[in-house]
Amino acid sequence: MAINITEALETIYNKCTTVSTEIIPIEMAVGRVAREECIANFNLPRFNNSAMDGYAVKIEDAGKSIICSDVIYAGDNPKMTLTIGNAIKIMTGAPIPDGCEAVVPIEDVFIEKDRVTLPSNIKNYSCIRTAGEDIEKGSIFIKDGELLNAYSIASLASQGITHIKVSRTIKVAILGTGDELRPHFEKIQEHQLYNSNSPMFLTRSQELGCDTRVINTSADTLKDLEESITSILDADLIITSGGASVGDKDFTKEAFTNLGMQTHFSKVDIKPGKPTTFGTISKTSIINLAGNPLASMVNYEIFVRAVVRKMSGRADYYHNTVTTKIENDFSFRGGKYSAILGTFNGSSFKPLKPQLPGMVSPMQKADGFIIITAQTEVLKKADEVKMIPIKWEFTSFKMEDIFTDI
Repeated sequence: MAINITEALETIYNKCTTVSTEIIPIEMAVGRVAREECIANFNLPRFNNSAMDGYAVKIEDAGKSIICSDVIYAGDNPKMTLTIGNAIKIMTGAPIPDGCEAVVPIEDVFIEKDRVTLPSNIKNYSCIRTAGEDIEKGSIFIKDGELLNAYSIASLASQGITHIKVSRTIKVAILGTGDELRPHFEKIQEHQLYNSNSPMFLTRSQELGCDTRVINTSADTLKDLEESITSILDADLIITSGGASVGDKDFTKEAFTNLGMQTHFSKVDIKPGKPTTFGTISKTSIINLAGNPLASMVNYEIFVRAVVRKMSGRADYYHNTVTTKIENDFSFRGGKYSAILGTFNGSSFKPLKPQLPGMVSPMQKADGFIIITAQTEVLKKADEVKMIPIKWEFTSFKMEDIFTDI
């Protein structure tokens, strides 16, 4: 019996094993997932400093002409104390001297020799960056489960941190099945097809930061399949497609079962891609997707991305959606939860036509997809829909409602 999409995702989240960790230099950590909390060792900025080139002043001297005889540069360690009737020239980033109550930008004053005439409206602490206003000492500035980017690295560097504990790279193995499927670099006969799924899974998994390899297409015999599977059981995730229906030579599920796979689900109530299977052999997760390219692509985006996020240790591993409006009327046969690919122009979602399970070209054009409920048969122009992006990541720390139901 087919389980629903939400149940399938919850099963994946519960059954996937998070990969182990490693400690690496921060410069190598972009795209990796932090597996420790990083706590600030000191304030950032470390001291009060000037946000502008200007003059350190007292509020009481607003509107007055006062004497300026000192200057403070970035990197200085000023020992003087500012007193009423005096100003100190100060550069951007320079430490604020004792007694300073505000900094007046250089363009807001009138300068004549050693005297500075100040504006009449000076606000307390104007143009002063206070210690800890960016990162406060003792605060958590990188969270366990956070996906690291270039700006995370900047925060780490600002605290003098050189290495960080992260999830190791997920190892993905792609197993092609089917005598009729040939690698794209071979010549084929009229009755044969090129294998587009394996290169798609390989490169998409690489886009998601995985370490990938492909096992050459196996012949459709049980023995060959078992030998191929055994050779890749060191992977964290095995992805295969096809060979999961009821044909005489569809041995994929049997081969995995013979090798000890615990099947957690074997059918999902979704169109296209109902014969999607998820199981585990020890700590290795296995997903068998439908053989039709578009069907396998859609279910990769729904289920394999979920596996990769959960395995990586991300805290925000749930799918999230962009709420938008449909660009034009769209009707379809109801009765099943269905994934509809489309383009997104920033303000509306336009379903692609045609999009059949065996097609390849819609996958290249799609920016995202919506999942309509079994009760939905017609979407009217400007109806609100929930799009799951394909070309960028949009995730959540909690399970979201990802279905469009009109």
